[in-house]
Amino acid sequence: MPSFDIVSKVDMQEVDNAVNQTVKEIAQRYDFKGSKCEVTQEKESIKVLADDDFRLKSIIDILQSKFIKRGISVKALQYGKAESASGSMVRQIITIQQGISKEKGKEINAVIKETKLKVQSQIQDDQVRVTGKNIDDLQEVIRILKGKNLDVEMQFINFRS
Repeated sequence: MPSFDIVSKVDMQEVDNAVNQTVKEIAQRYDFKGSKCEVTQEKESIKVLADDDFRLKSIIDILQSKFIKRGISVKALQYGKAESASGSMVRQIITIQQGISKEKGKEINAVIKETKLKVQSQIQDDQVRVTGKNIDDLQEVIRILKGKNLDVEMQFINFRS
């Protein structure tokens, strides 16, 4: 029976490259001279530390542009609340979303059921598997899901016929 999986995976090496490029650009830019801004990557998150809100937003803009240039969707980023840090600094934690959460999985299932196509979908851990008898129906589901804005980066893998 034909099937495919819907997953949300981010290449962590590309994230590391984007963070390194952001750090280099901050070091070279004139408007960041003399500031104590820094961007550090931990396992599944990125910590941004800046002098004020304006510089924090500038750093995040730089980071997003580097992500886009490296082919990483900004939908994979979940922004934490900007909080004050020691020395009148501002800190924000950006979490990198790996996998599809249960809530998003249910939302994807609801979209698939709305199509009225003869396919079944089920949530399996951090992915959604879609099966059906007709390959054209599966391709139609992929087309519909690509057209929807579900605030999660989706890849369609393991397409079996």
